[in-house]
Amino acid sequence: MAVNVLEMQGIAKSFGPTRALNGINFELKDGEIHALLGENGAGKSTLIKVLGGIHQPDQGEIRINGNVTAINGVHDAQAHGIGVIHQEIVLVPYLSVAENIFLGREPVTRFGLKDTKQIVARAQTMVEQLGLNIDVNMLVGELSVAHQQLVEIVKAISFNVKILVMDEPTSSLSDEEVNSLFATMERLRKNGVSIIYISHKFDELFRITDRITIIRDGTYVGTVNTKSTSPEQLVAMMVGRELKNFYTRTDSRQDEVVLKVENLSKQNVFDGIHFTVRKGEILGFSGLMGAGRSELMQAIFGASSYDRGSVYLNGEELRIRNCGEAIEKGIAMVPEDRKDQGLVLMNSVGFNITLSELKRLMRNKWIVSEKKRKQLIGAYIKDLNIKTSSADAEVSSLSGGNQQKVVLAKWLATNPKLLILDEPTRGVDVGAKSEIYSIINELAHEGLAIILVSSELPEIINMCDSVCVMRNGRLTAQLDKSELTQENIMRYATGG
Repeated sequence: MAVNVLEMQGIAKSFGPTRALNGINFELKDGEIHALLGENGAGKSTLIKVLGGIHQPDQGEIRINGNVTAINGVHDAQAHGIGVIHQEIVLVPYLSVAENIFLGREPVTRFGLKDTKQIVARAQTMVEQLGLNIDVNMLVGELSVAHQQLVEIVKAISFNVKILVMDEPTSSLSDEEVNSLFATMERLRKNGVSIIYISHKFDELFRITDRITIIRDGTYVGTVNTKSTSPEQLVAMMVGRELKNFYTRTDSRQDEVVLKVENLSKQNVFDGIHFTVRKGEILGFSGLMGAGRSELMQAIFGASSYDRGSVYLNGEELRIRNCGEAIEKGIAMVPEDRKDQGLVLMNSVGFNITLSELKRLMRNKWIVSEKKRKQLIGAYIKDLNIKTSSADAEVSSLSGGNQQKVVLAKWLATNPKLLILDEPTRGVDVGAKSEIYSIINELAHEGLAIILVSSELPEIINMCDSVCVMRNGRLTAQLDKSELTQENIMRYATGG
């Protein structure tokens, strides 16, 4: 039997009166890929920060290779062979890939100067060994989010880690890049690297992991062998109850066309796009990364321009020059990256909910009506079941699912006629996903026209009335509900 390379026993951690971890147990075997599963806010990130030296535990002990080990900081963790790839990318955008990999530990020439040639050569070797197609001379800021994530992986592995933590590493990767990552993980495990894998995607867990440890509300629930469990068992352990209706969808389509797009084109991005969205309809957009889905939505919302074509809202042709004009006309968009584009993280829940609706909350030309503002905030916290200590709590303190609900509330407060949702459940746990699906279904039932962009095919198939499939900036198919299968969608997405 494989020996334990890591044992975390009775780990407890509090932040003021909040008990984040309450006696957590976790063990990792040599060469194992072990998943850590739990809802947003369950304590996964706190546990990993204890292992990575960012937080010190109040109680409990950590054993590495059987020896009790004190991890007093990040450098301590690295010295013990622990590498952590956090969900949030922490690279320097104006430095090259190679410079980011060796940041703070650059090799030098005999004259004491930074040895750029050696940095590039060693970085190139690492990238090639992992089978990645990345130009190490490129500035990180010029890379896609997916490639930046891969650079994070290369950087972590460059410390000769024996224990590697991967927190939602595939959240921004295409299927092809996920396959490459999993192949890399298999090579690492054969080379004696043990991996702690955090993901909300059950298909990934069943494909790549050996065991799964579930935590809930800061407490240890249990550990199961991946091959002998089921998605239903994992959900019940995560949320403490069965989710009988994970996807909630009723057909609410009406005849009235809300959005009509004709021949919309932007050079080298998308070309000749036609589609309509009706009142109460959820129209899905599917395709591989780089297909042009998000760029198309940004053009409709006024966040970027297009070269030719027409956009009609309720029969009126629009000439939207910016997002403000789109909001005025009744278009709202929940962006792909909630933390970068959807929220002001250091401000309150209430501030974020009312951010796009201040004009309608004015008591006069200069002053916001505090009464109207509080009523609006309270209504959305209640209606969307946003779990927060108060409306004044920093939105960054909320779980990912509740942050996403705040973004939804912000845009629903504008009373839109069309709601564009770009990856609305990315990085959101299974319980919060179910709640968000119910909200989306209710909005459609009330007559809102919705566009749902998603990389998760089960989400697309179960939530959408019909689906537009894009490939290389072109619309390759529009499939009706009866035609929605993973095989059908992927055939049009890949050109097969």
